[in-house]
Amino acid sequence: MSAAAENPPPASLTPRLEQILQSLPDRAFSARLRAVYLAAAQAISRLSDLDLVKYETPVVDASPDLSLWEEMAPVIRDTVMDVNALLNVIREQFPGTPAASPEGPADVPAMLQEGMARLAQSITQLGEAMRNPSVVSDRWQLLAEIQRFRSDYREQMSQLVFESASTFGEVSRAQVVPGYEAEVKAAVTVRAITSDLSRIVTARLNKVRDAKPEEVLWNAQQLQTELDAFGRTAAYRNLRAQDKRHIVEARAEIGALALESAPEQARLLTVTEGLEELVRSLSAVNQRQLLILHDREVWAACGVRLERALMQSKKDPVASAKALAEAAASAQSLYGRDPTMDAFLRKARKLKLATLTGPELLSTIESFQSQLAQLDVM
Repeated sequence: MSAAAENPPPASLTPRLEQILQSLPDRAFSARLRAVYLAAAQAISRLSDLDLVKYETPVVDASPDLSLWEEMAPVIRDTVMDVNALLNVIREQFPGTPAASPEGPADVPAMLQEGMARLAQSITQLGEAMRNPSVVSDRWQLLAEIQRFRSDYREQMSQLVFESASTFGEVSRAQVVPGYEAEVKAAVTVRAITSDLSRIVTARLNKVRDAKPEEVLWNAQQLQTELDAFGRTAAYRNLRAQDKRHIVEARAEIGALALESAPEQARLLTVTEGLEELVRSLSAVNQRQLLILHDREVWAACGVRLERALMQSKKDPVASAKALAEAAASAQSLYGRDPTMDAFLRKARKLKLATLTGPELLSTIESFQSQLAQLDVM
């Protein structure tokens, strides 16, 4: 059964979105808007990222992969059906072409119909992509396109909910967008684990460069073990298809070298250098708007907690240490954004920050503040 065909839990709205709907004086309008928001929540849930693991292969073959096409056809069909389900609800609840209004809920119907038009156009683009020979003849290209379209649909739907809800008052995406917190959590997890993988591969690359002939095989086996461990993580499941393709290919090459009795150092070095470059490129996840907004919020909240910790450090060291520990726990979701900050956060995990007192407490707060000040989140 495809990921799209599985039955997700019933869609629900966030408390803030419920609050907005209940505050609207026009109860009929509120009910119609609620139907749209519930349909959007359901579609976003059903269009969650595919687990590509079962579709993977290390073989790069340019010939048409009909078996994959047969596997993915239901996913494509369900994707279209999930988007159309939302479009149908918008058409039912807000038919016709509403007159544009400069403010207030009167402009929401126009906003919803504009979003509907964009989604309908994207469905057409999906159909065109699925007829493109270069897409359907390449397993990874097909997976990448399906993944990209599903992600784009989720983003468009999320934006539609956010923009329309914003007309009724100041809100954040986390407050109103269905599934937003889960998506942020997944992105934070990918960033953290791929950042650790980058450190591991860089360290392994240095060992391969310095390896004696009798150490090459051991290094190949160690690298294979490290990549296998990464392959069992949530971050691996959430990688983009094209990034995953290169990881899979590298794992296959390294696995083959690990089976040789005396693999060539130059071959292992070439593969490891390519892998290290690829893994470093995964830091591009930091450019996702989702993470940029998240990081700014966490950065600001940590700054406030550290200011409080600093002010209380002499008169109430217990409360100060507690605020410091809270700031460090919150900042762990920034892990992977900056190597220097990452080193500080790894150290913080080992320290019992809530028990610090005296000069050690003060120096840790000041060090943390310095790390935050140098972090580029704007």
